[in-house]
Amino acid sequence: MADDQKQLQTLSDEYQKLQSGLQSIIHARQKLESQQQENRGVQKEFANLSEAASIYKLVGPVLLKQDRSEAVLAVDGRLEFIEKEM
Repeated sequence: MADDQKQLQTLSDEYQKLQSGLQSIIHARQKLESQQQENRGVQKEFANLSEAASIYKLVGPVLLKQDRSEAVLAVDGRLEFIEKEM
C-alpha cells in the first residue's frame, strides 16, 4: 500500500513537471507568433511605401534614419529566425 502511494506521488510529481514544461513551451510559442505577426505587418507596410519614403528605427528613445534595403533585410531576417524557432 505504501509503495503504491509512493509510486502515485512520483507519477504526480512527474506530471506536474511536464505540465510546467508544456506551459513554458506554449508561452514561448505565443511570444514567437506575436513577433511573427508584428514583423509581417511591417513587411506589408514596407510594400505600401514609396521608394522615396524615409524609414526610421527606434533605438532606445531615439529615432534613427535607416536605409530601406537594410530595414527590409532586418525584418526578413527576423521572420526567418522566428520561423526556424517555431
